[in-house]
Formats: sequence, C-alpha cells, structure tokens
Amino acid sequence: MRVISYNVNGLRAAITKGFIDWLATDPADVICLQETKAHKDNVDYARIEALGYETYWFSAEKKGYSGVAIFTKIKPDNVQFGNGIMQSDAEGRVIRADYGDITLINAYFPSGTSGDERQTYKYQWLDEFLEYLSVLRKTRPKLIVTGDYNIAHKEVDIHDPKGNKKSSGFLPEEREWLDKMLANGFVDTFRCVRPDELHRYSWWSQRFPSVRLQNKGWRIDYITVTENLKKQIVDAEIYPDIKHSDHCPVFLELKA
Repeated sequence: MRVISYNVNGLRAAITKGFIDWLATDPADVICLQETKAHKDNVDYARIEALGYETYWFSAEKKGYSGVAIFTKIKPDNVQFGNGIMQSDAEGRVIRADYGDITLINAYFPSGTSGDERQTYKYQWLDEFLEYLSVLRKTRPKLIVTGDYNIAHKEVDIHDPKGNKKSSGFLPEEREWLDKMLANGFVDTFRCVRPDELHRYSWWSQRFPSVRLQNKGWRIDYITVTENLKKQIVDAEIYPDIKHSDHCPVFLELKA
C-alpha cells in the first residue's frame, strides 16, 4: 500500500496548478487530502475518478473552509465520515477508511495561528483526537494516521527553532502532545526511515515567495502508524518539488 498525505490548500486552486496531471502519474494507491476547501459537486471529480480512484469527501459546513478527502485505488471495506465530535465534524476534519485489518485516519488538525480562541480549540481538539484514537484501537489496533498535524515536532523539523519558539505550531504544549502520541504506541514513519536527514520540510509560508526557494520551512505533515505496523514500513519520503500548494506531499509505502 502506497499512501500520500497532502494539504492542497484549496483543491480547485491545486487543480489549476496541475494537480490532476500529477495524479495521472500514479503517485500512490491512496491519496489523503486536507484543506480541500470544496464540496465534491464543486470539483471536476469525474476526471479524478477516470484515473481509477474512488473518491470520498468530508467537507466543512462552512463553504471554502477546511475539509478532507480520500482518493483511493484500493476499495475500502468501510468509510466513516467524521469522528463523532460535533465541532470537529462541522469543520470537516476527520475521515476514516478501513482496508482489511488496517484502518486509515486522514485528519486536518486545527491551526492556532489566528489567535487565542483557535489555539485553545486546537488543544481541545488534540485531546479529543487522541482519545478517539485510543478508543478506536480497542477494536481496530492497526492504524495509519495521515494529515496536516500543524505541529513541528523537534527542532530539526523547523528551519528557525529559536525564532519560532513562541509560534503556534511549535509551542511546547503542542510538541509535548506529539511526544505523548508517539509514546502511546505510534511511529513517525518519516523519522523511522530517515532519522538523521536535515532540512526536510513539508510547508513553507506564503508571506514571502523566497521562503520556499530558500527552503525555510516546517515539517508539519505526517504519516504515523501504530507500532504493530512498524515492520511493514518499506519507505517514507517528502516531495518538496511537487508544488500545487504551500504544502507538499508526504509518502509512505507499507508491505502487505
């Protein structure tokens, strides 16, 4: 199973930049998108499905906001839209697909950059999400959790750790939450495969166009798996040269 996680920052905008042409190159069996900012009926989904993908969408109630989707060439046994938590579901943040004994969760974690209210909600969402995973693991112990986590975990995952120590996305409480998640039996697949690689980022600020050229980024997009899938990891990678968004795709290959 080849999996990609990609925050497209508006799927319709990404399509104008060649997203569907990229899909046609068969980059993965399962494509997990965040921040689609669209409902299915507002997208030329027929072109995507013509490439062999079944498409599953969970959009926010608010138009042009948030939203997640899964495009998959492997037919899932079950798809669940949302995680049953009211505000998270209203914002279109979680979609789940089951493949045999493996469950894939695609999530768009909240950002706290717009102010204290959203930062407070981000902490609430993180706690609720970890509890959701904990309950789910009792019946579905093999999990893949893809998404824009909106957290840079370690200093190595951000170009300027000192300058951003008070920035949302690199706050101590957020990084500690990711510590806790990994301590609770999850594996950061990229660091599992590439523990020592430097300057590997998945997001670059759009405020200054030179930032991406200079690779002054953050690694905030992850594919984590439960420990019981660790031996099945074949490869994990980040694709900074794919440019339909201010993020880039991250990749995982698992063997059966």
